[in-house]
Amino acid sequence: MGLTMAQKIIKEHLVSGKPEPGEVVSIKVDQVLMQDATGTMAMLEFEAMGIPRIKVPLAVVYVDHNMLQVDNLNADDHIFLRTAAAKYGIHYSRPGNGICHQVHLERFAAPGKVLLGSDSHTPTAGGMGMLAIGVGGLEVAAAMAGEPYEFKVPDLVKVVLEGELKRPWVTGMDITFELLKRFTVKGGVGKIFEYVGPGVKTLTVTERATVTNFGTELGLTTSIFPSDERTKHYLEAQGRGGVWRELSPDPDAEYTDTVTVNLSEIEPYVAKPHQPDNVVKISELKGIKVDQVCIGSCTNSSYQVMKAVAQILKGRTVAPNVSMTVSPGSKQVYEMLAKEGALADMIAAGARILESACGPCIGMGQAPPYNGVSVRSFNRNFKGRSGTPEASVYLANPLVATYIALRGEFADPRGSGISVTYVEEPERFLINDNMIIPPSPTPEAVEVIKGPNIKEVPVKEPLAESLTAKVLIKVGDNISTDDILPAGAKILPLRSNIPEISKYTFSRIDPTFYERARAAKAGVIVGGENYGQGSSREHAAIAPMYLGVKAVIAKSLARIHKENLINFGIIPLTFKNPSDYDRIDAGDELEIPRLADAVKKDESIKIVNKTKGIEFVATFSLIEKQKEVLLAGGLLPYIKKKT
Repeated sequence: MGLTMAQKIIKEHLVSGKPEPGEVVSIKVDQVLMQDATGTMAMLEFEAMGIPRIKVPLAVVYVDHNMLQVDNLNADDHIFLRTAAAKYGIHYSRPGNGICHQVHLERFAAPGKVLLGSDSHTPTAGGMGMLAIGVGGLEVAAAMAGEPYEFKVPDLVKVVLEGELKRPWVTGMDITFELLKRFTVKGGVGKIFEYVGPGVKTLTVTERATVTNFGTELGLTTSIFPSDERTKHYLEAQGRGGVWRELSPDPDAEYTDTVTVNLSEIEPYVAKPHQPDNVVKISELKGIKVDQVCIGSCTNSSYQVMKAVAQILKGRTVAPNVSMTVSPGSKQVYEMLAKEGALADMIAAGARILESACGPCIGMGQAPPYNGVSVRSFNRNFKGRSGTPEASVYLANPLVATYIALRGEFADPRGSGISVTYVEEPERFLINDNMIIPPSPTPEAVEVIKGPNIKEVPVKEPLAESLTAKVLIKVGDNISTDDILPAGAKILPLRSNIPEISKYTFSRIDPTFYERARAAKAGVIVGGENYGQGSSREHAAIAPMYLGVKAVIAKSLARIHKENLINFGIIPLTFKNPSDYDRIDAGDELEIPRLADAVKKDESIKIVNKTKGIEFVATFSLIEKQKEVLLAGGLLPYIKKKT
């Protein structure tokens, strides 16, 4: 039997196991990626392991999320990351160098390699034929300590691309919109999408990266494209042709399922508030007035995208009712736009040029007005993520969004008469790595500098033999990590201070949660379907752990958040009978006898609702290592115990 692309990479990196769906494998990691919102905690976790130098071939930490410096907090954390990176053997991408996924694609990603990133959109590098998986920061810290990555091989789905996109107004983003329309935000859980077929050759590397980046919103473990002549051209244009290798599935590779997408039939789509899968055709929204348009994010900030946006804006003016922002994805993109005059075209049209950073996507500035309508070429439109809970945030591809900015309302650009020449990737990119600082050759001479906001990593006690705890909160379906622990300019600067940031746990849903959790000392969270979707931020697990949460019981859980719960000693349970969700209310007292024993023996867990006088059964799905991690109280005590 032949192998798929993911199976080939897994087999080449195999430490143990079989590269087959459902089998548990342990693989060597080639590269790790961190950003400043998750990297500070990952760095503190690595430091707590007591290992003097990283044991992974390449690690990079990027400053791209927390760029606003309204006080000392972000600046202090940047100094900590810079000095810790120098000491521990990590490359440091300075503020202003760009968004982690865009820069990594440009300067470090390589076909056939394994990349772990403490950011949910790490699969961006799958556009270059990497096995790139988003995980929590502690998992990245473990990889830097030399631990292999252990996981259950997901189902492998072949996505056959046929035809060609109707450019310019249909882009790579619309391919993923089509899949979100079919499968929803939870349809990819437990799966890897592998893109094949004749349509693949019509897409550049950055277009493929848009597809794999946005594919995160399907709940996928990752997505991957072949490495072919297009990939080779991109790497040679980046001065890195030597890392190219060909990668494609074997002709007789077996897949769990096959999906066919005819690129020629895809139209410009829009995701309406407040989920990326709330997808409709652009033609269905005609005439809705718009207050704000934001172009950029790790999904759509490449040179190719920005040049096309500049073409649309050239000689025109943004509508008077619209505030338009543009965030180039990297210093490379920014500098090339400036040298070629495209940046001037954007500025002349009235676009506000932001720095090369995540910015509005993570709620770091540019919040829409109250009850405002914002159109963004980003990957998420969760309620409140923009910084304005009352705003209506729509997602659209960057060319469509730019046309909307000119019109001041939703409109289909296909009849506009605007001529846009399809932008190919250049023969040579402008290469200047002066904003990437390599690690120090003399680490013993480096002092790691920590500001007063940086606190130690909290560690949980081993899993209890039995548990009695109150249901602190009951939430519905598709609760995101933004709902659990919000981002934004006020909260994210506290990411290296768990006692402080924990005060904002569930603050947008229930402002009393923090005080009640502190008073209860032991608590349980009850959730619906797809609990914990979205960002990989492990703070959505660390803060509840710090507040005494011992278990989450849900109808289903998002992959990365489930892993983060385990890594911080919170047991992730699912209802054996989903209707039992309706038999529990916030405030109920639950008793779980034989908790640790049930985990050891892989048995279902009987839970007694003492308040209502009823019983129900919860189950868990854990690989052997995850059981050991839970029993130890989390991944950090597990690793320290091993060493």
